[in-house]
Parts: sequence; C-alpha cells; structure tokens
Amino acid sequence: MTCPSGDTADTVFASLMEGRSAIELTTVGAAPHSITVATGTCSNDGGNPPGDLIREAALDRVSILAVRAAQDAWVDARLDEISDGQREHVCVLMGTAVGGAQSTERGYRELFLDGRHRLSPLTILQSMHNGPAAHVARRFGLGGDCMTYAMACASSSTAIADGLRRIRSGECAVALAGGSEAALPYGIVKAWQSMRVLSPAHTAVEARTACRPFSKNRAGMVFGEGAAVLVLEERQHALARGARIYAELAGAGASSDPGQMTRPVATGQSRALRAALADAGCNAADVDYVNAHGTAMTEGDRVEVQALCMVFGDHAGRLPVSSTKSMTGHLLGASGALEAAITCMAVASGRIPPTANCMELDPACAGVDHVLAMGRDAARIRFALSSSFAFGGSNVVLVFRSP
Repeated sequence: MTCPSGDTADTVFASLMEGRSAIELTTVGAAPHSITVATGTCSNDGGNPPGDLIREAALDRVSILAVRAAQDAWVDARLDEISDGQREHVCVLMGTAVGGAQSTERGYRELFLDGRHRLSPLTILQSMHNGPAAHVARRFGLGGDCMTYAMACASSSTAIADGLRRIRSGECAVALAGGSEAALPYGIVKAWQSMRVLSPAHTAVEARTACRPFSKNRAGMVFGEGAAVLVLEERQHALARGARIYAELAGAGASSDPGQMTRPVATGQSRALRAALADAGCNAADVDYVNAHGTAMTEGDRVEVQALCMVFGDHAGRLPVSSTKSMTGHLLGASGALEAAITCMAVASGRIPPTANCMELDPACAGVDHVLAMGRDAARIRFALSSSFAFGGSNVVLVFRSP
C-alpha cells in the first residue's frame, strides 16, 4: 500500500497505532487557479513505474500509485513463484471514484486556458477509469478478468467483495483486488468544496486535526490519496507457496439507500452489516473490531453509529470502533481497500488503531466503544469489519476473520 501515512503496510500501521495524523496543508492547482486545503498526500510519487510502462505512455498518478501498491502486494505474497500459465488465471479487480482526474484536468487546462488546439494523444489513455487495473495487469502479465469498479467511496470494497465471490466460485485462483485514487486536482477539490463538506484549515496545526470523526466539533471530511491492493486466494493455494496470511476474508454484504444521493440511512447500512455477518457465518457478539467509514461528516458519523447499535444491540457498547480516516484522510474510491488492509493488519497483530483528533465525543455518536487517541492491544480479534458507505447510497461491508 501507499498512502499519506507511509509506503509500506508495516510503516502505515505503526503510524496509525501511535495516532499520528498525516494530514497537512497542501496547495492544489497552479496559480492563478490554486487553493490551499488540508489533505493527505503520499510522501513521494508512489514509486516510479516499470520501464516498459514508461516507454509506452506516461501514466496518470492514479495508475502509478496502483502499480506501486500492487508491486508491494505481489512481492509480499511471493507471487513471483507462480508460472506464466498460472498468471493467465489471475484476476485484477480495482476500484476508483474519479480515475485519471489529473490527466483530465490537465487536458481541459491546455484546451481552455492555454489555448492549445491539439491535446496530447495520450490524454484519453491516461484519464480512463480502467487505467489502474490495466496497468497492474500489464505489469505482471496477468490474463484473468481485468475489472474496474466506480461506486464512489465503496468502489474498492466492491472490488474486494467481488474477488471473494470469484475465489469461492472457482472463477480464478488468485485475485489482486483493491483501489487507487489521486483525486486532488484543483477542479475536483473546488467542486467538493462547493458542497461545504470539506473541513476548513488555515494553519499546519489546524490541518493535522482537521479530520475529527465522531467528535463534537467535527467539521467535515479531508481528502487523501493513495492505493492499496490485497491478494485474495484460497487458503491451501497460499500455504503451498509459503505466503504470509494476514487474515481470512470471511464474508461481504451490500445494500443500497434508495433516498437522497448524499444522505446516509441507518436502515440501509444495517442491511449491509447484517448481510456481511450472515455471509461470514458470524454472530454479532463474535465481532471484536470495526474499522468504521467515519468521514467526520456531521450526519454520516451519527447515522453510522446508529446502524451499528441497531445491528449489534447489547454488544455495541463493548464493540471497539475507530476511523483511520482521521489520520490518512479520505481516499474516496481507494478508501475501502486501504481500510480493509489496515483491518487485516489489526487482525494479524491483535492491535486496534484509534480515531485521532476526537477530543470530545459527540453524544449523538455514543453507544459503541470508541478507540480514541492511541491504539490499544486487543485480547483477541476473532472477526473484524471494514465498512464503506458511499454517496449514491452504495453500502459495502467486509468481514475478516483471524486465520
């Protein structure tokens, strides 16, 4: 993975456990069209793409980040050991909300601001939503299905859920499932800012604490960028290769809120939660951690806790819940994959990362066991949930189990 908190899974998780915010003031766009906002940006360019990809075409940042994250996952899972014949059956399933937005904006700037009559012929290839998945498949010579999912903040969680279905059905032996996002062009940020959903920040100190999920004084979301890829495969297939197993993807559930595009509904979220638990064969009382969607939106946080209380009943008060977006920012279409990976790390280590920056809990968000400020050791994590609740009403919940 690569995200504002670091460029490796171990580095990211260590930073999160300490409650360190990676959010800072960032100037987006070029003068005179620029704006300074609080965002979570990757520490570098995500790593240079392989030479063969550079020679074919310059990649949009969203694809560079995707290739970097997939490379780390590929090496960690020891997939270099599989044969060319086996690679023909490896699927690539990637989610993104805005795709190659930087290339799209650059094209518009060149056309309308710079007055160019001919744009780069690579603009379309760079800006296509399926760029990240396509470049990952090319990088490793993979011949299975190469799919892209665009369901706003639930995009990469949907990709992972579909990977689970494909592994179960035998459609593929291995799936690289995840997401990538580089949604920080000036136009994208200005459009979101016009909705009055971005947390304001004017100093470096304000930026670090700008994302405050579940806090009484929360003021909105903060964008982040990055990518995360999970390797999904049947247990014996992984063990035969000596791959490290972080967690078992035990189930997934989904639902839709058929109401306003931007207003979450607790009953819709509860349907996804219950469907995920049923798919995993898991009782509510067996869940020991929830990595919440937790964007720091005033209504969204309240509704999410309400849904958890509806589903978990008496167990809700003992249910550890945190939002790691408080430290990484919201990666939009890649957030589900990043948080799924973080949840796997929590299961593997028996440690729960916190919600940062919540100095005074909103009474409307009470009812669950909020893990605040610093991470905590868990006596056990049998099952853990990662939730993604998107604009448009797409709800996806993933269930991970201790291996």
